[in-house]
Amino acid sequence: MKGIKELLLVFLRGIFMGMADIVPGVSGGTIALITGIYERLIFAINAITPRSLKELFLAKNKREVLERMDSLFLVTVLVGVAIAFLAMSWVIRFFMGTYPANTYAFFFGLILASAGFVYRYVGRISPVIIVSGIIGFAFAFIFVGLGTLQSSHSLPVIFFSGFIAICAMMLPGISGAFILFFLGQYEYMLGVLHSVNVPLITVFLIGAITGLFVMSKVLGYLLRNYKAVTMSCLLGLMLGALRLPYENVISNAYTLPVVIASALTGFFTVVMLEKVAGKVGKS
Repeated sequence: MKGIKELLLVFLRGIFMGMADIVPGVSGGTIALITGIYERLIFAINAITPRSLKELFLAKNKREVLERMDSLFLVTVLVGVAIAFLAMSWVIRFFMGTYPANTYAFFFGLILASAGFVYRYVGRISPVIIVSGIIGFAFAFIFVGLGTLQSSHSLPVIFFSGFIAICAMMLPGISGAFILFFLGQYEYMLGVLHSVNVPLITVFLIGAITGLFVMSKVLGYLLRNYKAVTMSCLLGLMLGALRLPYENVISNAYTLPVVIASALTGFFTVVMLEKVAGKVGKS
């Protein structure tokens, strides 16, 4: 019973992570950190290497290898993430199509609140930290204004989007949905998911898996050796990317009080989600 209860709690953590990752600005990595499974999750992901897969294929006692890879934990988390992701994607797509200005204002509040969470990891302010944040902000602000990838949904762009988005899973504060939102692929990929476009979903997943193997080591190195600088750059990136929901709000018909209320709702959703997830992590 103890093992079943532990798996249920892991599954619940996955549900919270999936709910977080479907909306731009809320990070599944943040939820994993709050609920106390972040390091275990990183270890389980990093344990999936060509060498370990070869060992699993050749091993007589496959159960022992799977336990060493913490595969049951990882699968349970991913199932929770997938269920929540699919369930919430219908809700998000409906609101984006019906109430675009309010939805983007909601995203604005989500990203702003999550930026506050990332700020906690910046630590002591220094000239290097400030410059790193400015670079991140300038890059995001200018990139969003260009709109180059936003108008392209070619296979290389879909692959690249999956490659970059998976990196967000490794970082507390940045969500995969935010990366897709930043690249202008968020709404398009929701449509791909709903239409069950297998070729495009496959290309996206191949990009994500490739990014998982390639970038997990790079991100691990940066967080171990340059954590404050990395997080400061990410903070600037998030703040600069606020230009995207802002421009989408003003380009659609809106009522100012309702838009402000939507942004505040998004902001406090992050605050409440962190508190609830924190209680689950103490269970």
